[in-house]
Amino acid sequence: MKRFTFICLVCLISYSLSAQPGLPISPELQNAYKKGTRAINGKPGLAYWQNTADYQLDIHFNPQTGLLEGTVDIDYSNHSPDTLKQIWFKLYPNLYQKGVKRDSKISEKDLGEGVKLASVIIGNKKYQDTALHIEGTNMYTAVPPVAPGQHVRVKIKYSYLVNKGSHVRTGRVDDGAWFIAYFFPRIAVYDDIDGWNKYPYTGDAEFYNDFCTFNAKITLPGNFSVWATGDLQNTAELFQPEIAERIALAEKSDQTIDVITEADVKSGKIGSGRESQTWNFKASHVPDFAFAVSDHYLWKSTSLVVDSISGRRTRVDAVFNASHQDYYEVIDFARKTVDAISFKFPIWPFPYSHITIFDGLDQMEYPMMVNDNPVDRREDAITLTVHEIFHSLFPFYMGTNETKHAWMDEGWATIGEWLIAPMIEPAMIDDYGIKPTGTTSGTKNDTPIMTLTPELKGSGSFTNSYPKPALGYLYVKDYLGNELFLKALHHYMEQWHGKHPVPADFFNSMNAGSGKNMDWFWKRWFYGKGELDLGISSATKTKDGYTFIVNNQSNKPLPIYLELEFADGSKTKIHQTIGIWEHADKQVRIPYQTNKKIRKVKLGDTYVPDKNQSNNTLTLK
Repeated sequence: MKRFTFICLVCLISYSLSAQPGLPISPELQNAYKKGTRAINGKPGLAYWQNTADYQLDIHFNPQTGLLEGTVDIDYSNHSPDTLKQIWFKLYPNLYQKGVKRDSKISEKDLGEGVKLASVIIGNKKYQDTALHIEGTNMYTAVPPVAPGQHVRVKIKYSYLVNKGSHVRTGRVDDGAWFIAYFFPRIAVYDDIDGWNKYPYTGDAEFYNDFCTFNAKITLPGNFSVWATGDLQNTAELFQPEIAERIALAEKSDQTIDVITEADVKSGKIGSGRESQTWNFKASHVPDFAFAVSDHYLWKSTSLVVDSISGRRTRVDAVFNASHQDYYEVIDFARKTVDAISFKFPIWPFPYSHITIFDGLDQMEYPMMVNDNPVDRREDAITLTVHEIFHSLFPFYMGTNETKHAWMDEGWATIGEWLIAPMIEPAMIDDYGIKPTGTTSGTKNDTPIMTLTPELKGSGSFTNSYPKPALGYLYVKDYLGNELFLKALHHYMEQWHGKHPVPADFFNSMNAGSGKNMDWFWKRWFYGKGELDLGISSATKTKDGYTFIVNNQSNKPLPIYLELEFADGSKTKIHQTIGIWEHADKQVRIPYQTNKKIRKVKLGDTYVPDKNQSNNTLTLK
């Protein structure tokens, strides 16, 4: 999500392991190593496990009133070694319930009763309200023991009014368009690190869900179309034949197909003509399900090969209001992003069968769905599209815990944006977040990146989640070189996709995949803090050239870029990766051979945040 998030200071202890010298390890992680659920070589341990569930969703939504009524039938599998005597649930729509603690601003008119539970059945027992403990967006209850390897069936009938304003990732877009997310009760994650995920959803910090299977049936008035996570199972019975044919053509076409045109919207000949229709979507091994509806949006669609070995294709959709001019190019930006992810960076086949960019009121990602607001500048449309689609890998494919470690997904979406946006528009220099990273460094809210997301405050809510981790990834890429960096990243992704990696798993996997112990960098960049300020203090003439001295006001390794201007007016550049700081702290010496006289030395680069620019230029006599 391309917006500010939040975090909490990690309670960490220093604990030395031969494969991880100097990196702090929390007691929970130390316990996971002992139990064998995770390994210090960066791989899932032999005893690694994760729980899962099959969700049957039967949803009825009224776009006129905003009333959503549904039944969620859950078959929950306990793969843990623990006997579960409680089950915790997430009731995310309770963000809009009166009296609930929240970080997002919500207008009074959008506050209501939240989720109304008509019935809750666990196993064969119907649970009364007194047995259900609801605390904001969390709900828990005692249950008959669910032993390791056992399943438990949960069936919940519920309803709530979807917000018509105060659009926080979900709600009404206009009179005939809605984006509906976090709309059903779900079982919280139970993992080997924290047990039940008890962090409440307060509107800022994002989400953490298990990989599950969804079979969703969504019933609406017949003049509305639906786009959702998963594959539509009953296309032919929902659309006019010519619309269905266009969808089928888009599934196999490299060209952009106008599936729903302005003429179609005006004629009203899109759906089957029935008064109401039920849309059936299925998705497997995804951590969430979202859908969007409209009775007047246009639909452009195309597809492309994302795996050259299997020939597998991904369909790319842009669904939007005809009056939003920037969206006519979004289909092109989206297609190029999916292609770049698959073949340029990180060179990983796009994992889903489709991705839909929906014209909404936010900047938020979901499996196979994106809710993006229209923007005025073309450059912003490019970066926003890239950023949100890149989230298909992080967090969804990789299963990271956004609630605790926003940087594990937002940092990747940010570097993805920096690298892919110029592939779409070569003239672009995307410096999202660089300047505030420098200017706010060393201030009271500039805590370590490893600060837990719910505890982040002020400027750190943004910089710790987005640019600072992205810079860390970028500097390692520069240090290792593109080939070795991708080898290390692919090693991490191969080990952990579809699972729940924590930060140490990432650090250790990158070390193992690259064959280099980079703990010296991980510790200083992700666990350290301090003002980001490089300065050049001297350029001393030597018999065969010059020696430059560069100072670092913090202990954070930063790459060095020097532009040399010679007396004859010519220029050249010198570059040193973060590797120059591996055995140095506050100062490094850089020798340079030349028989030419240097007139000026300038220090700096777009992707090197620098709080104090006054010490970046040196004029020689």
